[in-house]
Amino acid sequence: MRQIGISITGLALLSSLQPAVLQGQRRVFERTQPNVATRPIPYPVIPAPEFQRAIEEGTRTEIGKPGPNYWQQWTDYVLEAKLVPEEKRIEGHAGVVYHNRSPDELPFVALHLFQNLHAEGAVRNERAEVTGGVTLTHVAAAGDALQERTAFDLMGRNRTAGYAIDGTIMYLRPAQPIRPGDSLQMDLDWTFDVPQSGASGRMGWSADNLFHIAYWYPQLAVYDDVVGWQADQFLGNAEFYLGYGSYDLTVVAPEGWVIMATGALLNPSEVLPDPILQRYRLAQGSDSVVHVLAEADFGPGNATRSSPDGYLRWRFRSDTVRDVAFSAMKASQWDAARTAVGDRDGDGNADYALINSFWRSSAPRWNQQWRYAQHSIDFLSRWTGFPYPWPHMTSVEGGGIIGGGMEFPMMTLMGTYNQGGDAGLYGVTAHELAHMWVPMIVGTDERRHSWMDEGTTSFNNSYAEDEFYPEVDHSQDNSEGYLFVARMGLEGEIMRWSDYHYSGQAYGTASYSKPAALLTTLRGLLGAERFDSAYHEYIRTWAYKHPKPWDFFNHFAVLSGQDLAWFWRSWYYETWTLDQAVGSVITDQSGTTILIQDLGWAPMPARVTVTRQDGEIAKLEVPVQTWLGGATSAELKIPAGSPVVRVEIDAEMAFPDIDRGNNVWDRDLPPGR
Repeated sequence: MRQIGISITGLALLSSLQPAVLQGQRRVFERTQPNVATRPIPYPVIPAPEFQRAIEEGTRTEIGKPGPNYWQQWTDYVLEAKLVPEEKRIEGHAGVVYHNRSPDELPFVALHLFQNLHAEGAVRNERAEVTGGVTLTHVAAAGDALQERTAFDLMGRNRTAGYAIDGTIMYLRPAQPIRPGDSLQMDLDWTFDVPQSGASGRMGWSADNLFHIAYWYPQLAVYDDVVGWQADQFLGNAEFYLGYGSYDLTVVAPEGWVIMATGALLNPSEVLPDPILQRYRLAQGSDSVVHVLAEADFGPGNATRSSPDGYLRWRFRSDTVRDVAFSAMKASQWDAARTAVGDRDGDGNADYALINSFWRSSAPRWNQQWRYAQHSIDFLSRWTGFPYPWPHMTSVEGGGIIGGGMEFPMMTLMGTYNQGGDAGLYGVTAHELAHMWVPMIVGTDERRHSWMDEGTTSFNNSYAEDEFYPEVDHSQDNSEGYLFVARMGLEGEIMRWSDYHYSGQAYGTASYSKPAALLTTLRGLLGAERFDSAYHEYIRTWAYKHPKPWDFFNHFAVLSGQDLAWFWRSWYYETWTLDQAVGSVITDQSGTTILIQDLGWAPMPARVTVTRQDGEIAKLEVPVQTWLGGATSAELKIPAGSPVVRVEIDAEMAFPDIDRGNNVWDRDLPPGR
């Protein structure tokens, strides 16, 4: 459709209009009315004092990049887990080397004991099965066996070497502090009873033929340049902030139980019988599904090799990951195929990852899940501009443990989706696999700022769904999910710490739908090309590092070339809503005057599409600076000509307007239609 020339007389030039908006048009003016009612003006975003200190120390910057003095810790784990299925118990051993790359001397370290969520008397914000939590049988540091102490002995005046347990956190004090550049060797043995649906449905067992083991070993808490030791308790809801390291994992399991875990399987020929091994290797080069394990293969000697003592040792290795999990399966079919991930190493050739899908006959929709995972990893590698970096992506059907899904590096556990439909199973697959980028690659803090993880992931998976199901605009689903809660006045601020929202509905909206919708909003505000470039750079910049919210804010402000403080303040720190309206359309001999009203408190540019009777269309914009100056309305003047028949604000539906019923004026419809 053609653009028509517009000349609007008034008081102020719309100088902030993008060149593309003005192209082919005469100069566009606006006339604004003074503010007749008090409206809040967004004040600048002021980072937390500890973040400002990090900037002063050179570990962070004001341009959204790590500073010249940026550092983060590293941990090498050698883990062994023995699964005792009949007793539903894990017996674990860990040899851990913690490397102090910080400039600080560390008198103690903090470790997570996530299974203590299930201890008697644990502080929780959700119900949980009581299994007793973790029983430590041996703790040593630098070769010295340590005794359990009180927190006062450990941290108070005496400061005795030992360890103390506080809920889901264990503090360990070695005989000597860990100096900068030094490391500490720790050795730990422990056991715990596996809850049926543990860690709020993120791990457990089902039907005596499936275990998914996660949050199962003493794991170093993050010590970072902004917070220091971030040893927040695990209360069951808000998820995890974990550091990077290397993992050598050995899972000892009875023969007949197939194991898959985070990391590359190092000894497939020692644990898989020849027919299964051949299919496994065939799948690594196949674009179509290979049925590695079928129901006819279940049982010792068929699904796995046999051993003299009845146990097999499955060995896995992973590097630069933030966690490990594993599944043990006795009655799960195994489908596999490769998927393209782009050019990982820059040699000009396509690279691939293996897709594994494990599912039981009680979940028949899963016979296509391998295809959903194959597309998701392929699409997300393209969408993020960052090729999937690991050797496999494994999905495990976990009906009886979980209803939705939960992510771990290279692994995800998901429900049957028997009632959720094929689209539901694709959606949860795309979502959980999108978590491989955030927080597995971009290592955000899920415990305090879940929106950086879940919101970004929901944004990513909605575009994967758009490509797989192009007849539906899934980005609008995020917007409508947020607006449904906002209309009821039940949302909470996105920047509120995740465990401290007033309701589950507020937590879900602030973590998932609203931040996802706002990334789409930001993409609409900046333009797809500019946003996508900045977004890809953000992922590359913070890959395998720990960005904070202000890094995210600063990054997009700098790469977009715009002051976006008003955007962050209005949408992330407040629960203000957007409500722009066509107030009136009046035509006389000189032309048509359109009154645009800003009825909400969240300011956004008003992008107005004007249609004349002869089909000519004009696109105008009231810039956000108008509302930031305190105005609540603006007039646009359209020159005389073919009659104006339709006026619409945000025809592209790029912004989350809480009442779209007042966004349109149509000459042929009665008011309010």
